[in-house]
Amino acid sequence: MNINDRSMFLFRDAPVSKAVFSNIIPSIISMLMVMFYNLADTVFIGQTRDALMVTAVSLATPVFLLFMAIGMLFGIGGTSFISRRLGEGDYQSARHASSFCFWSGTVIGIISMIGIMIFAEGVAKGVGASEDSLYYTKQYLTIVALGIPFLIVSNAFSNIIRAEGYPKIAMAGMIVGNLVNILLDPVMILMFGWNVAGAAIATVLGNVVSAVFYLLHLINKKSMLSIRPKDYTLRRSISLGVFAIGIPASLNSVLMSTSNIVINKVMAGYGDMAVAGLGVAMKVNTITVMLLIGIGIGVQPLLGFCFGARMRKRYIAVLRFTLIVATITSFIMTFVCYTFAGPLVEFILEEPAAYSYGFEFSRVYILSGPVIGLLFVMINAIQSTGAMIPSLILSLSRQGIIYYPVLILFTSYYDTAKMAAMSQPVTDYIAAALAVILFILTFRKYFPKRRSID
Repeated sequence: MNINDRSMFLFRDAPVSKAVFSNIIPSIISMLMVMFYNLADTVFIGQTRDALMVTAVSLATPVFLLFMAIGMLFGIGGTSFISRRLGEGDYQSARHASSFCFWSGTVIGIISMIGIMIFAEGVAKGVGASEDSLYYTKQYLTIVALGIPFLIVSNAFSNIIRAEGYPKIAMAGMIVGNLVNILLDPVMILMFGWNVAGAAIATVLGNVVSAVFYLLHLINKKSMLSIRPKDYTLRRSISLGVFAIGIPASLNSVLMSTSNIVINKVMAGYGDMAVAGLGVAMKVNTITVMLLIGIGIGVQPLLGFCFGARMRKRYIAVLRFTLIVATITSFIMTFVCYTFAGPLVEFILEEPAAYSYGFEFSRVYILSGPVIGLLFVMINAIQSTGAMIPSLILSLSRQGIIYYPVLILFTSYYDTAKMAAMSQPVTDYIAAALAVILFILTFRKYFPKRRSID
């Protein structure tokens, strides 16, 4: 059995528990590394004891969520398309899709890099930078812009490589890139005294290393995928196949970024310390969110393969087992993050006013914990079927058509920073219920028993 046969065996024939854990554990580790990577800049900038620098990094983060969303477009869209094609045995379309994702993402990244570098000050003001935090926000944006092409490629292929049955390689790429960033942060921020600029440089180098790692795998003969220009195609079946799921997935990230910008502006009405506290609370909440996103993203290629191969019973068994794992994890992490919110926030922020906001917001945000696992597994289960409309509805809902009315309602009736933050967990409960309904409807439509081989 060659290496490709072994990876397909895991998808097709391995015991459900082994197949699920083999896919979600590397994904969880990858997401935790992303969490540490995202925390690193804030933690080490926090050690400067300058809350304005923490504010700058918090304000700049949503901007780069937009470019991570582009990577998500090609990564999640490509993963869904490629895993289904591999399940059908259509390896040529999988190679075309891989090349399409690589070259399209790279070109968009280069154009975006140039745009951010030219308009950094306008972007900084647009995300809510005050006169006091403008300098640091602009500086961080300008430098990190250099890594945008690498950011898009690494985010895309950390997902796509899982589709061909190499979750450990996908994990390793995230680990090496994030370790570079984490290890360089204290050196460049504290030892060299480069502060915000040091954090930005470390971030760029981490993205470069991660992208190069994936490129080395993709040019290796053991990979079933391709980034060769000759395999690039804009053929409708390929591009639409990727975009059908990629656009809804990326819209979710775009709206997440947009909603972060909006809530930052709302918090700015309560002062820079409220913005800093919210940024830290989001980082603390990320501990739970990233872990559960890892479960959802990790199982999607397995579900997609089962869907493409019309293995209905195995699909249901995989989904059921994953939901059990995600639910148990959700409750454990909710307890941990709620109980230890104080020490986690204090590790980053010591300024009393900022700490007070950070502690309060952290306990508000983690109220979503019990349903976050269900939500992300359902999102990825829908994406595994290639159903565009349900994916689009769900993506527009969580950080858009549900979130904004809730935010407006809460800020209109309760003029407090805490109630503004409360809009997120309320939205998450509504979105989780909607996700379950949409999945049931999608599964019944796209995966009827009469079309199953088992």
